[in-house]
Amino acid sequence: MSATPSAASFHIVIAGAGPAAQALVRRLAGTSGSRQRPFDGNITVLSNRDDCPEALLELAELPQVSVRFGQAASFIDADTKIVTTVDGMEFSYDQLVIATGSAPVLPPVAGAESSLSYSTIDDAANIGEAVKDVTRLVGRRPLGILVGNGPAAGQAEAVLRARGVRPVRTTLRPAAVIPFAATAGMPASSLPATGILFEDGSSMNGDLVVIAEERAARNDLAESAGLLTAPDGGIAVGRDLATSVPGIWAIGDAASCDGLRLGLLLSAESSAMLCASGMLLGATNRDQQVPMAA
Repeated sequence: MSATPSAASFHIVIAGAGPAAQALVRRLAGTSGSRQRPFDGNITVLSNRDDCPEALLELAELPQVSVRFGQAASFIDADTKIVTTVDGMEFSYDQLVIATGSAPVLPPVAGAESSLSYSTIDDAANIGEAVKDVTRLVGRRPLGILVGNGPAAGQAEAVLRARGVRPVRTTLRPAAVIPFAATAGMPASSLPATGILFEDGSSMNGDLVVIAEERAARNDLAESAGLLTAPDGGIAVGRDLATSVPGIWAIGDAASCDGLRLGLLLSAESSAMLCASGMLLGATNRDQQVPMAA
């Protein structure tokens, strides 16, 4: 069923192709299992990735969705409602969503890829699965080494405690992460790191390591469009995820609401639900103002 009979000309552009953007496309297209009627217009996703992850390929197969791989948005003209990509391609929009995420403030710790990471609420599920595996292996309540400070680290500590982990937290940044030592029948890549090493040679060891360092929102697009930014550097949004410029929304870790990165407040699915509701309402209101053809 369609949302509005005359909405086919309505165009939504999404700058970014991460979890929040993907959840939004599924919500708009009616494939997320919600009762919300699908959006009848066109959706263009501007991805900065040259590769084609399976999740994005599945979305690109939807009839109303166009995914432009390797075409990161670089500039927004809010007056003409045109987005320009790094290669100079231009896309006009009726509604625009910025979902460019965040980036680490500091360079990665050596060996950090073998640890668990907490950046947004969505990471809690991955940590929960890893904790189950570690608990089965050690046969007791796991000891977790948590690195970081600020809101992200605070949430990560709560996640670990809720899943039965005894967390030991350090705000001192390590020089390296110590990977899990492989054992018979248990490859090293199957479990997270177990310790950290500091520059002075001291170390902390446990059953798993979680790094929850602060990240900075990617807000270059927001600045090009003249959007208000929050004190933490993220794109300022209201409770409805609308920015300071009508017709432009921000979701995921690029946005900031109530002094926190949106990724720490809402899951990708929750952000998508709020944003889709607001944009579909905007599409309906616009169509009511467009005169019927003679």
